[in-house]
Amino acid sequence: MTKSLFPGFDGLMSLSRREGVDVRPTLLRVLTDLYVQKSTHSADEQRQFVELATRLIDQVDDATRAAVKARLAIYPQAPIPVLQKLGLVAAQEGRRVPLAREIPTPAPAPSPVRTPTDAERRMAANMAMQPTDAAEIHDMFFRAGASERALILHNLAQTPLKAAPRIPTARAKRAFQILEMAAIAGDVENFTLELGDSLILPSRVAAQIVDDAGGEALAVAARALDMPSPNFQRILLFFKPEIGNSVNEVYRLSRLYDRLSDRSALVMLAAWRGSTLAVTRAKYQPSLHDGERQRARAGASQTRPGVQPGAMPRRTGTDGSSER
Repeated sequence: MTKSLFPGFDGLMSLSRREGVDVRPTLLRVLTDLYVQKSTHSADEQRQFVELATRLIDQVDDATRAAVKARLAIYPQAPIPVLQKLGLVAAQEGRRVPLAREIPTPAPAPSPVRTPTDAERRMAANMAMQPTDAAEIHDMFFRAGASERALILHNLAQTPLKAAPRIPTARAKRAFQILEMAAIAGDVENFTLELGDSLILPSRVAAQIVDDAGGEALAVAARALDMPSPNFQRILLFFKPEIGNSVNEVYRLSRLYDRLSDRSALVMLAAWRGSTLAVTRAKYQPSLHDGERQRARAGASQTRPGVQPGAMPRRTGTDGSSER
């Protein structure tokens, strides 16, 4: 009967009769696997499975019992007696044992509140750029190489430093036309003047941008004006012959320009503007300091005049008496 209902058991049954070979764990596993492969069973199949399984469950190791229990726990047509034997249903009620209530996970303890540092508070407040910071960014950019400049511009997009306001659209469009015409004509003076006026930069910084051999500074200035990419490429070809004659350089700067974000350009623009204030302070602060110190020394060394202003001088007579 077993052979007809559970094919493949002949070899296992024959092996189980040999002395010294315990095939009961394998027998129970295979029996369970064959049973759960079918969605429905006849009464005879269910009866034979119950007889074999309930007898073998007590004779196998814990690992085999756990494996069989896992297979039958998710099988909807598992016989009740086998489930009771495995402890999956209540013995008296003939139904599955209800699952225990989920153990509530304790709420994570709040992390101790840490007082933010001064630097963190400044960063969180979208801080305005200090002149010294602006000068440092300005100098670092112009000293860096091409790859380092690209990295600096990429990081500026994530910095909380306050960016410069956008150039008004009408003013920017006017600058496009003037800059492109000056570039085609090779007029460096008017190009520099227009670049400084449109970006509100001093002539020193505007000249430094125009004279920059790498071309990245010019790309930043054009992006700050929101210049279309074709206009920028034409300026490169006509205004920068050392770049325009190199296909690789034109491609590199065009790619940098297309990837450059508006925020990076405007933060750099704020640094260019702020660096001028830092240079001005550094230029005049020593002379002002020395002037105040010298004036203080001069005031302390002055002696009181013998005759007060407005007083009549005394005259001495022939007899030695004084007269007014």
